[in-house]
Amino acid sequence: MSTTAFTTAIAQARDLLRWCSPLRTELWAARLAADLEPDQVEPFLRQLSEDGSAEARLTLAALAAVDPAADPHPASGYGPASDAAPGLGGGVRGEVGAESPAAVSVYVRAADGVLETLPGWVRRMGRVTCERGWYGKADPYGEQILAALSFRYENGKEPHLLVVAIDQVNGGLAVDAAVEEVKFLDDLGLRSEEPGAVAGRVLDAFELGDRIMGALVADTLPAVRPVALSRARAVPDLVRPAPDDTVSRFDNLPDLPGAREAFGKLAEFVGDRPLWWSPARATQFLTSWLPREAILSEAGIAAMPEVVRAWSRFCGAHPAVLAQVEADAPRLPALMADESLAGLGKRIAKNRL
Repeated sequence: MSTTAFTTAIAQARDLLRWCSPLRTELWAARLAADLEPDQVEPFLRQLSEDGSAEARLTLAALAAVDPAADPHPASGYGPASDAAPGLGGGVRGEVGAESPAAVSVYVRAADGVLETLPGWVRRMGRVTCERGWYGKADPYGEQILAALSFRYENGKEPHLLVVAIDQVNGGLAVDAAVEEVKFLDDLGLRSEEPGAVAGRVLDAFELGDRIMGALVADTLPAVRPVALSRARAVPDLVRPAPDDTVSRFDNLPDLPGAREAFGKLAEFVGDRPLWWSPARATQFLTSWLPREAILSEAGIAAMPEVVRAWSRFCGAHPAVLAQVEADAPRLPALMADESLAGLGKRIAKNRL
C-alpha cells in the first residue's frame, strides 16, 4: 500500500476514534481490506505495527475484527491461515494466547495485544446478538431473493440490518450485500423466518458463488463481504444446508385426478429455488422441461394446467405469469405426446416401464 493510502487510512481511523462506533469501524475495515492486494497485506500490517499510534492500533484491531483471512475466498485473495482462528466476537481476537501463531490469521496476529491499549468501545466490534431474520423476493418474479438479519451490539446499541441479495436465475449465489438501518425493511414485504435458517442460506449462497468461476456480482459486494460472513456465522443454531419451505406451504392443490402427480413434477422443477416464478420460467416448465424430462399419466397431463395456475396464484398472481400459462397450457398434451422431444433420461426410463 502506498504512503498516501496509509496516510489516508490513519486519517480515517482518527475520525473513527472520535465517532466511537463499532459498526462504522467494522464497515470501514471491511472496505479497507477489500482494497488490499494479496501482496500488500503483510507490508501494510507491518507498517501499522511499526507506526504504533492510536490510529494504527485501531486499524489493526478493526481488521482483526472483520478478519478477511477467515474467508476462504476474500476479495483480496488472502485466504485463512487456519480454520481454528479465534474471533474478536469471542473476546480472544487480538490476544493470541493459547493459540499457536500458525493457528491464527495474519490479521489476528498483527493485532495481538492492541485491544487493551484502546478505548472500551473497540472491544465490542464483532460482539453482536442476532434478533430476527427475514426472507423473500427482491422483485415480483423472485429472480433475486433477499435474506435479512437484524443485529445489536452486546450493549444493545447500534441496531443494524444485514441484507444479502441472492440470485436465483444463476443458481442461488450471493450477488450483493449491504448493512442498513432496520427501517430498510419497511417496504420490502419479506416474511419473518428463523434466523438460523436465514443465516444458513446466506452462507450457502456465498459458498456457491465461490465455486462458480467468473460469477458476476455487484461491485459493492467485496467491501461488505467480510462483515456479512462474520455476521451470518455469529447466528446460533445455523441450518446448513438451509431448505426453502415454500413448496411445503402450498395448500391450494386443485381437487382433480392427477393433480398430486402433476404438482410433484412442478416441485421437482422448481427445486431449491421455488420463489423464482416468472413468465419465462413458467414457459420453460410447460413447453421444454416437461416434454423433455417428465413421465406423466394422462390424468397428470390433464391436471397440470390447473396445478400451474394455482401455483402461479400462490406465487403472487402476476398477470404476465398467468397470461403466459394461458398461452402455453393448450400446447402441453401435444408436446408431451411428441417423443422426439424426450431427453435421454426420459427415454431410458420409459424403456424400463
